[in-house]
Amino acid sequence: MSAEPVTVSAPRPIPHPSLVQRWHDLAFLHWPAAPETIRPFLPAGTRPDAYDGVTYVGLIGFRMVGLGLLSGPGLPYLGTFCETNVRLYSVDDEGRRGVVFLSLDAARLLPVLVAQASLRLPYKWSAMRLDRDGDRYSYRCRRRWPGRSGVTGRMVVRAGEPIIVPTELEHFLTARWGLHVRAYGRTLYLPNEHPPWPLHRAELLELDDRLVSAAGLPAPVGPPVSVLHSPGVPVRFGRPVPLR
Repeated sequence: MSAEPVTVSAPRPIPHPSLVQRWHDLAFLHWPAAPETIRPFLPAGTRPDAYDGVTYVGLIGFRMVGLGLLSGPGLPYLGTFCETNVRLYSVDDEGRRGVVFLSLDAARLLPVLVAQASLRLPYKWSAMRLDRDGDRYSYRCRRRWPGRSGVTGRMVVRAGEPIIVPTELEHFLTARWGLHVRAYGRTLYLPNEHPPWPLHRAELLELDDRLVSAAGLPAPVGPPVSVLHSPGVPVRFGRPVPLR
């Protein structure tokens, strides 16, 4: 089991957000990984967060909608775009669970530049597309900048029945209430809050991905052990907190 019970709802209300946004039409793909494999990728002051001794590599595609400063409103054009991220799972000495992003591909250049400069997040500017045909969702990505251009990712999932009671592992993979990032010589924790995820079972129909290996990880072996879909949630981010 995980070291501590998974918190299904955000443990820290955020009355005065630094950012607001909505995440729509998400696909969650996860592969298991040994904690010692991902430990070198995590920032100082954090360690791999594991469930039953196993941690995970996540490939998450979605549409960002209405990104805005403070309480909003969201930006009408620049604040809406496709995004795909490669992420790992972390916990710090105060027990705060989070994610660590190895890459975040996004289709708008200005948000990429702002996120790179303000929090040193590894955003990449990419040509992206998300298509829906009934219950079938197709996510496409071709990286432009920075780094090696032409890195691609494509995944197609079919959303299934809603999950009435998610498993502990499904909560572990999705109920993450912040992120850890190394910025300007210190590790920061950026908390968020949103309603509990509405999750659906999903079937992976196609996968042709280079994003995980481009992030420096071994290419995933075999199909993902977890494939989930969510119509999405509204999200509020707090202000960064330095780790002690």
